[in-house]
Amino acid sequence: MSEGDVTQMLARLQAGAGRDQALASLLPLVYEQLKSAAHRHLQREREGHTLSTTALVHETYLKLSEQDQRWRNRDHFYAVSAIVMRRVVIDHAKGVMAQKRGGGIRPQTLDASLDEGEGLFTVQRAAELVELDAALERLRQVDERAARVVECRFFGGYSVPETAQALQVAPITVKRDWSLARAWLRRELS
Repeated sequence: MSEGDVTQMLARLQAGAGRDQALASLLPLVYEQLKSAAHRHLQREREGHTLSTTALVHETYLKLSEQDQRWRNRDHFYAVSAIVMRRVVIDHAKGVMAQKRGGGIRPQTLDASLDEGEGLFTVQRAAELVELDAALERLRQVDERAARVVECRFFGGYSVPETAQALQVAPITVKRDWSLARAWLRRELS
């Protein structure tokens, strides 16, 4: 798949004509990238997480297809997909919490998870994920780009170069924002 193929398909979506056909053609072009991002995110989870890679990809794609979004190019599409993936994970965690009503979950520190970029999505840690989501929204008020870096790295499972490409910034900027965001979130969550 070339960047041009995806960008061309996204342009067809913007034109409006043949939207359903364009969406059907887009999925095979982006599926492996979305699956890879979802897999990287979920593979860092402890056993017992309740959302499969396939379910996360499909739910993310459904949400993306429902949006009336104007994607500039492939990188912009993948950056938006990381945000949508975050929303899917958070919504699922809230559903788990509603079912379990907390289930006797004890708060645990997020320091190790943030330092290592580990995910937080297991039944036992759904409450922490929701807390992280709220803190990330507060970070967005302080530093929008740092919040987007967290969405790409933590929720989208993107590497530093992939995040840099998606956000159209230099890798050193991603590293700096990632470091700043981890420190800020650690302080907020302690």
